[in-house]
Amino acid sequence: MSDMPNVPDRASLRPALPGLALAVLTLLFGFGLGGVFGLNEDAIKSRLSASAAAVQASVYQGDHAAAQAVVAKSWTYMQRAHLHAGSLGTAAVVLTILVVLLGASPGVTRAISIGLGAGALGYSVFWMWAGFLAPSLGSTGAAKEALRWLAVPSSGAILVATSAAAVLCVLPLIRRRRPPEA
Repeated sequence: MSDMPNVPDRASLRPALPGLALAVLTLLFGFGLGGVFGLNEDAIKSRLSASAAAVQASVYQGDHAAAQAVVAKSWTYMQRAHLHAGSLGTAAVVLTILVVLLGASPGVTRAISIGLGAGALGYSVFWMWAGFLAPSLGSTGAAKEALRWLAVPSSGAILVATSAAAVLCVLPLIRRRRPPEA
């Protein structure tokens, strides 16, 4: 690879390592959720139902159907956490490597990689936590609102970091060398 021009070396990957570590942790979180779900789906659903049953009178005013609807949606949120972790973790790894290959400065590389990795992990955890929290609050909307402090910065970090990576891809196209004037 040393004979290839402009190929980054290992040192250029160093600033990206914190974000890559978070992205890989996000992937492990997603894979772990898949395993836990496969082995314990009934136990998880029972825990969600028990959480709703504990507040059946006070939060659901005795409406069992309303509680079961929230429990079902909570399980969907947990599955969403698993799917988001897999997709966002993978996207964070790929976009971080792209930023390194584009030769961004160490500071820019570190900022983008951390935004991608932390955002991916935070947003995946948000969906899992919202799923666990919703039955005791009486709605998934209430759970999402209670965890807004995590969802907004996490999704914002992913959006900003992905936009920055896109800018890094477009800049070389805009900065084409102009032919010398005669």
